[in-house]
Amino acid sequence: MGELQTRRTNTEKRLARIRQKLDGAEKIAAGKACVYATGSFGRCEASSHSDLDLFILSMTTEESSGKHRNVLRRLDEILIKAELIEVTQQLGIPEFSGDGRFLDVHSVHELTKTLGRPEDDVTNTFTARLLLLLESRCLVEEKVYREVIQEVIAAYWRDYGDHKANFMPAFLANDILRLWRTFCVNYEAGTERVPVEKTERVPVEKKAKGKLKNYKLKHSRLLTCYSAILYLLAVYRQHGTVSPDDVLKMIKMSPTERLEWMKIQEFLKSAHGTITSLLAKYEEFLEATNADETELITRFMDREASQKSIDSANEFGDLMFKALNLIGANDRFHRLLVV
Repeated sequence: MGELQTRRTNTEKRLARIRQKLDGAEKIAAGKACVYATGSFGRCEASSHSDLDLFILSMTTEESSGKHRNVLRRLDEILIKAELIEVTQQLGIPEFSGDGRFLDVHSVHELTKTLGRPEDDVTNTFTARLLLLLESRCLVEEKVYREVIQEVIAAYWRDYGDHKANFMPAFLANDILRLWRTFCVNYEAGTERVPVEKTERVPVEKKAKGKLKNYKLKHSRLLTCYSAILYLLAVYRQHGTVSPDDVLKMIKMSPTERLEWMKIQEFLKSAHGTITSLLAKYEEFLEATNADETELITRFMDREASQKSIDSANEFGDLMFKALNLIGANDRFHRLLVV
């Protein structure tokens, strides 16, 4: 069994155990809210060193004033968060990043009303919505989770009724590309700019940490975004349209499962070799990162090992670019993604 399959099997077992222990949260959230995991757990490739990235979404109700109010009460929200923290501690999962400051509650209304608006980025609903579609697994209240996904799809496919025969998912595709650019910009913004004459003063450990973050960005984050782009391109190429059911199937797949689906489609035969290479390179990445952060930073402090990792990341990006061109086949949707 390879690294990818081992991680998938172990992740599914761990997710099942987490769900089992969140029985209290399940009862509190019933019909009101859902909790879903993203990151390595959402991609079904968590290692023993992975933390748990979560989003909590509340259903909403419209008041007579026209305002929308969360159905999940503030006290219930606190109880759910408390149980999430307790369960991660019980199972030996690393504590939530940022001391839990990202463990906010978003509303379904926020996810759809801010779509395409400037406040989408500010309130973090953009990331919550895109990761829901690209790399999520439900932990609490499956029924609400499915309803939320259907509402988000409907928001992106709002013009589908008039264009069923030739619907191009440009709105979603552009948001996916925006998410990838956001990841890249956030990485650059978090990298301290040091004058050339002072670069020798930057601690080696700090440099190594930045390189490790870049290495992960150019593998897992890249795959999350572009596996979806490749899938949408493939479906459009096959049918000349992309339906809500098509994207629902995509959402149910992990990023690597999307690649595996493409690898067995006869009409994508010209891309099979490239897809196989992508999967192989990604498995190498998983093997290389199967260690705690301290050990990984130590490895990246070695200049030769660090350069080898950077080269590997560039090769992965080159393969993704090749797959994009082979599957897109220069059709109208492919052109829209480039220009």
